[in-house]
Amino acid sequence: MTMTVDKTQLAQLNDSDPEYLLRWAWDMGKERAAILTSLQNTGSVMIDMARRVAPELRVAVIDTLRMPRETYALIDAFEERYGITIERFKPDPERLAMMVNRHGEYLFFDSREKQEFCCRVRKVEPNQRALDTVDVWITGLRRDQSEKRMATPKAGIVVQRDRKIIKLCPLADWTEEAVWSYIQEHDVPYNPLYDTGYTSIGCEVCTTPTLPGEEKRAGRWRWMNQLEKKHDKECGLHIDGAGI
Repeated sequence: MTMTVDKTQLAQLNDSDPEYLLRWAWDMGKERAAILTSLQNTGSVMIDMARRVAPELRVAVIDTLRMPRETYALIDAFEERYGITIERFKPDPERLAMMVNRHGEYLFFDSREKQEFCCRVRKVEPNQRALDTVDVWITGLRRDQSEKRMATPKAGIVVQRDRKIIKLCPLADWTEEAVWSYIQEHDVPYNPLYDTGYTSIGCEVCTTPTLPGEEKRAGRWRWMNQLEKKHDKECGLHIDGAGI
């Protein structure tokens, strides 16, 4: 059964703190609520927070099969520390084989269109299957991550395959400093790539460290900066359309 909230409830959720939102998600959605995370630092915070306020809340990742080994090790670390099983949604094997056979393993270097296609097969489509299992979608989007995300609400309604679901961004108004302060205070596991200059972590080949003064997502698909004057650093999970 699809959950619904009215404008008054949405306004209340947008004024709530992260702990309340995570607990509300579990209370309202039960098994139909989940943290879908790529295990950025915000994902680390939400997993730790949920273990305290909503310990049975589902946690899932989109496993593109191209993530850095540090990210896979982090999944193991969270499962061991918190005694949880992190669900993994992977690309469809037939779709993946078709794409690679037709366009090659590294098609994303050829053009923006092929880059979008790769993101769709490896990330967007598995994410759609994950969203088919939830009525409350919890993400780690923050307003300070990029110009495109500056208006991110803590709570909203999105349409997924002609079905409305509730999308929560509990840390939307947190700063980078607040995230790291929480991680340090609570000794939360995090991806060690952050210690080597990464500020946003995706697939291994498509992610690079950033330089001082660059946007946090500047390291995503960096080669595309040389082909386009302006490049929205999105993979398609949080925007309308097929890809980046």
